[in-house]
Amino acid sequence: MAGPLPLLALGPPPARRAVLARRIRLFVAATITYNVVEAVIAITAGTAASSTALIGFGLDSVIEVASAAAVAWQFSGTDHERRERTALRIIAVSFYALAAYVTVESARALLGNDRAEHSTVGLVLAAVSLAIMPVLSAAQRRAGRELGSASAVADSKQTLLCTYLSAVLLAGLAVNTLFGWWWADPIAALVIAAVAVKEGREAWRGDACCAPAAALRTSAAPGTAPAGCTDGCCAGDN
Repeated sequence: MAGPLPLLALGPPPARRAVLARRIRLFVAATITYNVVEAVIAITAGTAASSTALIGFGLDSVIEVASAAAVAWQFSGTDHERRERTALRIIAVSFYALAAYVTVESARALLGNDRAEHSTVGLVLAAVSLAIMPVLSAAQRRAGRELGSASAVADSKQTLLCTYLSAVLLAGLAVNTLFGWWWADPIAALVIAAVAVKEGREAWRGDACCAPAAALRTSAAPGTAPAGCTDGCCAGDN
């Protein structure tokens, strides 16, 4: 009978972990900076155009700043893994807050025929966000997965959700302008709200990625997933 398999340490070495932590701090700083500018432009333009969609988009940017700030706080310390759970809870709450706001505003739009007004500034802002946010989200997600940081991966999903909302805003404003389909924006936004609830639940449970990789040990046979991995998170950058 074969003896137990040797324990295998998972995750990058300390030097690589330090590089990844610095990289995540840079991604978070970029996310906060962009979203602050995005929020100011969206809320200002939305108020001028009486556009609920644009104002909601700006408030989403504020929520994204809160999520990114939680990760920035986590990685500001030397032992960021100790702050992981608290950061995840903050991110989860931000997901729930976003879902609640989008649901309420979508219901008001559907019940009250509150149409999203045309706004050139809003269309340009949504298009720029569609170009920038997916790249930033993917880069942070790769670094977070390699480091084994669930909070960094969860925040990257928050950024990706902002991308979806950018697409919703762009499509809603464009379709309303071209065809007068005012209901397209709130219907699509309700789908985004459902996704936000799902991601918030996963962040609260800590399922956004594997447990910190450096702390994992496994005696599993080759080809099996290490403990702590869920939904293929460690397998790639889907």
